[in-house]
Amino acid sequence: MFTAETVIALRAIVAEREWDQFHSPENLAKSISIEAGELLECFQWSPEFDQTRVEEELADVVTYCIHLAGRLGVDLDEIVMRKLEKTRAKYPVEHSRGSSAKYTELPNDGAP
Repeated sequence: MFTAETVIALRAIVAEREWDQFHSPENLAKSISIEAGELLECFQWSPEFDQTRVEEELADVVTYCIHLAGRLGVDLDEIVMRKLEKTRAKYPVEHSRGSSAKYTELPNDGAP
């Protein structure tokens, strides 16, 4: 996923430019949303898209997510794995395979 080298490079860019002062959790969350909107814009009017532009916008979203995780002091691997466990519980394979239904619409066998 991400290497330590990538995270170090991201932190170096911010440190060299003294941008950390602007990276409050609130500002980073806003930036994630803004960049996600720009990513979505790549697909706004057509299923056709510019691969390079999509990659750049996706990189912006991921970069801000890494910055936010760092600011909050959370381990991305840990929080993703924890969320996957919750998703497994909400979407049991036997009820959700091949379905896009929300967990509240799936058969409930007493699971959370």
